[in-house]
This record gives sequence, structure tokens and C-alpha cells, in this order.
Amino acid sequence: MSRFIESILIPTDGSDGALAGAGRGIALASRIDADVHVLSIVESRLRARDLDELDLPSLEERAEKAVEEIARLAADHDEEMTVTTTIRKGTPFQSIREYATRREIDVIVMGTKGRTGLDRVLLGSVTENVLRTARTPVLAVPPNADEPAIDRVRFDRFLLPTDGSDGATIAAEWGIELADRLESSIHALYSVDMGPFADVPEADDLLEALEYRAEAVIDAVRARGEDAGVGVSGSIVTGSPITEIPTYATENDVDGIVMGTHGRTGIGQWFLGSVTENVVRQAEVPVFCVPVSAKHP
Repeated sequence: MSRFIESILIPTDGSDGALAGAGRGIALASRIDADVHVLSIVESRLRARDLDELDLPSLEERAEKAVEEIARLAADHDEEMTVTTTIRKGTPFQSIREYATRREIDVIVMGTKGRTGLDRVLLGSVTENVLRTARTPVLAVPPNADEPAIDRVRFDRFLLPTDGSDGATIAAEWGIELADRLESSIHALYSVDMGPFADVPEADDLLEALEYRAEAVIDAVRARGEDAGVGVSGSIVTGSPITEIPTYATENDVDGIVMGTHGRTGIGQWFLGSVTENVVRQAEVPVFCVPVSAKHP
């Protein structure tokens, strides 16, 4: 059996947010025997007044220290892990995407908050641009996620939000395969959002129809999990998925969320489904964002 995830890319700017992302990436790589690539980008479009305060050699030195720190963390955790470090000049999100494509990276792991103001080199808005454009699954690690030592990071239980769309189906296939390799369990969640239909005369009938469909979607995910030998439970909630998904994740102590970036709204990959984008911003646990172009397990 070939390895499901053979390589993980960890972009870094040396910030605490980058370190939080790196810890999850290293822990994941160690669990599934994946190679790690550590990448730092020297911004090539700094404004002239910024260059007056920061010269290029100092930026390159900072990038070198950032990748060396992550490589040292990886070696300390797993001395057999293969780690490749790289420094590039360019536009951060484009350089990350291009590196992932050319090196056939399977997962990108990065924090959702990095340096700010003049010191902002990589994360933050760059992470969102990577999520919107990457053809590779991205594990987005929020700054308020618990930060256990690398050897204490858990991958025991994943939350899998679904709406039955093609994008959600691809994310479910990917998430179930991930759970199989990590010997984890999955909880599928369908959020029935009646907000747009609150004033519809037949609202009760519509709710019943949507709940019936939700049950069918959850059953399909459960059946797929059984075929793969992965335990899948499921539940249906009523409310906006933007609030229900992060709330469920927090209240039920899941270790991560796996969801697609293209759902029933029909929004193109470039714009990232608004639900996924909002979940990434609000979640207190890492979120695996799986694009429709993700490699089939």
C-alpha cells in the first residue's frame, strides 16, 4: 500500500503562529512517516519605506533562522524524519503554492496568524490566499488552538462537516482515509440552516425535507467509513454552519476538522466557500481544508 501522505510542507516566518503550525505538521509527519519540507519566503514586494528600515540581508538571515528552528524541532522529535529546508524570494502565497505544486506536496500545514505590521512576512492574510488558491489540502492551525508538546499532539477524533455536495464528498473520502491511517474516528455533522427560509409558509415541511436529506448524507458517510474500517458517528443540528461547526468542535473536544473548500453554494475555488473560510477564522482547533482538486486517496 502506498503512503497516503508522503510529503508535508511547513511554511514559516519565525512567528509563534508559524511554530504552532509547525508542531502539528511535525507530529502528523511523524505519525504517517512523511517527509517534511520547511519553506520561508523573503518578500520581494516590500515598499520602499519598508526597505529603508529592513535591508535584504537581515530578511534573509531571519528566514534562515526560521527554517533552521523548524528543522531542529523536527530532528528533536523524530531523528529519522527527512527534512528539506528552502528559502525563496517572491510573493509569499504564490511561492508557497508553486513550491507545493512542483514538489508534489501532499499537505501544507501553516498557522493562521503570523507577524503583523512591518514584521508581517508570511502568515495571516497569506494563509487565506493559500487556502483560496492551493490545489493541495491545507491544515490551518489557529493561534488559539491548544499547543501541547509535539509528542502530545492528538489525532484521535475528527469532525467532518458535510452538506452532501461534490466538494464535501471529496473531503469525506480524504478525511476517512486520513482517519484510517491515523487510526482515528470521525463524527459527521450536517447543519440544517433554516435562516433563509424562516418566513416561508411551508417552513415546517421544508425543515422535514432537509432533515431527511441530512440523514441520507450522514448515512452515506457512515457507510463509506465502514467500508474503510473507520468508525463514523453522526448528528444533525439546526442553525448556521458558520456557528454550529466551531461550536460543536469546541464542545466535543475534537482534535481537528476536515471539510471541503467548495460546497453547495457553487462558489469557485478561488473564493473559498464562505462557510469554510469562516470556520477557519473561528475554530479553536486545526482545520484540514480539502479542495476539489485534492489527490484521491
